[in-house]
Amino acid sequence: MIKANSHLAFAFLLGLFCFLNIAVGATVGGVTQGVPNCPKAPTGFVAQHGQLRAINGKILNKNNKPVILRGMSLFWSQWKEGSKYWVHSTIASLKNNWKITVIRAAMGVEQGGYLTAPVVEKQKVINVIESALTLGIYVIVDWHDHNANKNSAKAIAFFTEIAQKYGNCHNLIFEPFNEPEQQDWAKVIKPYHEKVIPAIRKKSQNLILLGSRQWDQRLDEVAANPLNATKFLNIAYTVHFYAATHKKANRDLVQKAINKKLALFASECGVSEASGNGAINKTEFTTWINFLEKNGISWVAWSVSDKAESSAALKPGSNPNGKWTTAQYTPAGLFLYNTIRARNV
Repeated sequence: MIKANSHLAFAFLLGLFCFLNIAVGATVGGVTQGVPNCPKAPTGFVAQHGQLRAINGKILNKNNKPVILRGMSLFWSQWKEGSKYWVHSTIASLKNNWKITVIRAAMGVEQGGYLTAPVVEKQKVINVIESALTLGIYVIVDWHDHNANKNSAKAIAFFTEIAQKYGNCHNLIFEPFNEPEQQDWAKVIKPYHEKVIPAIRKKSQNLILLGSRQWDQRLDEVAANPLNATKFLNIAYTVHFYAATHKKANRDLVQKAINKKLALFASECGVSEASGNGAINKTEFTTWINFLEKNGISWVAWSVSDKAESSAALKPGSNPNGKWTTAQYTPAGLFLYNTIRARNV
């Protein structure tokens, strides 16, 4: 009887351990493998690939296979040319018709954004996250601020809250500093990252994207002085380019980071000039995309808006219901639509 009871007790404890391990989420290499406390079970592309991990200069899926995400960035959340597209119908159309596998929620911070209306802007991000969970695509939560280092306390509070609610959903990718301008990498930008990352890590082990000086272009400075790879796990550095402005010289800077085996992610890129307007260069954009994909680098194009500028994907007045005809796409939009579909199908 004692022996039988001991076996029963052992079985009970073993079952309890397994349950708790699933509930808490097993951790391998500092990255959570389970999906505890996520409001929705993973579906679609995210169910297939799971939690993304930056390892040895590559972004890998749950099966340790390289994966490339291709998608679109929403426009600044606080401005009318883009905010009307921060809705499920738009994102569903991008997923179903454009075949995107990632959407970027570029939450404006200054100039009437989060610092002015935190509840409103945060809710827009939450709505996009919920859509991504439903659609089974990845979502980049982007603190879209060129001066994030001046707003670090607000950024930490924001990402702590988002990570608390959604940090165990494999869909989420964090981008806490969009396009630093001319702040010093070693003295300002890098310390900012080192301050924000631990706040996110208290709640989430998901991939974090890190910006660099000169609008996410100076990957040479990052390559010379990256974050401590042992202390800061599952991070990648962002590459931004606009094809009519940034060409081989910029790719050479990216190559320096590739040579140092740093994981990279092109979280914003465009067919136009760096201003977001002016000429578009499809040939150079294709050269860039071929370069990125040769090196296993994911990319997200700018932008889902109807602003009267050449980088906008939609013509002015396009309905946010997503029921667009190709006649409603701008030349850049039609090109991006065809490019993403061709590579993701």
